[in-house]
Amino acid sequence: MRRVITVLSALLLTAGLTAGAAHATPPGVPTKATATSQLAALTVAAESHSTTYDRALFPHWITVSGTCDTRETVLKRDGSGVVTSSACAATSGSWKSPYDGATWTASSDVDIDHMIPLSEAWKSGAWAWTTAKRQSFANDLASPQLWAVTDNVNQSKGDKDPAAWKPPLSSFYCTYAKSWITVKYKYALTLQSTEKTALTSMLASC
Repeated sequence: MRRVITVLSALLLTAGLTAGAAHATPPGVPTKATATSQLAALTVAAESHSTTYDRALFPHWITVSGTCDTRETVLKRDGSGVVTSSACAATSGSWKSPYDGATWTASSDVDIDHMIPLSEAWKSGAWAWTTAKRQSFANDLASPQLWAVTDNVNQSKGDKDPAAWKPPLSSFYCTYAKSWITVKYKYALTLQSTEKTALTSMLASC
């Protein structure tokens, strides 16, 4: 009987560790069917206004609640066991990057990635938005636009679309494509033909 209890305890502990190690998923990731429908509805067009892009045109990170800004809010949302200071800075915790599967215990190793890079958004239609709309886009916590990921992986992505860059983990292609599509759909951004081809291929992995 004692052996059975020990085995059960070990299994429960393993399950707990597995659950704790899993990364959190931002809200609003659609089903494959919805993403496929949204992709079909997006306008295919060449990018424009690339020479007029300036990151400062997308105000971020803004205060969300109390002393917490958008970055700090995402770190708390997507991390495990996150402890913050009175200034809302994450002093401890762990974060599993869905892009590459790496786990980090220092928030300095984690970037908050814009699923649709700000430069990509600008060239896909955000050049015509008001500053207020660009601010909402850059700090959008209601859709799968903001992700806590490994810093150098985020830097590798830069402002590339899925035709030029994909997450190191192919098992994440499905979620990545669905998230990319639904954010573009929400904000009525255009996409390039090569981008659409890449997204269609990624959706096939769902």
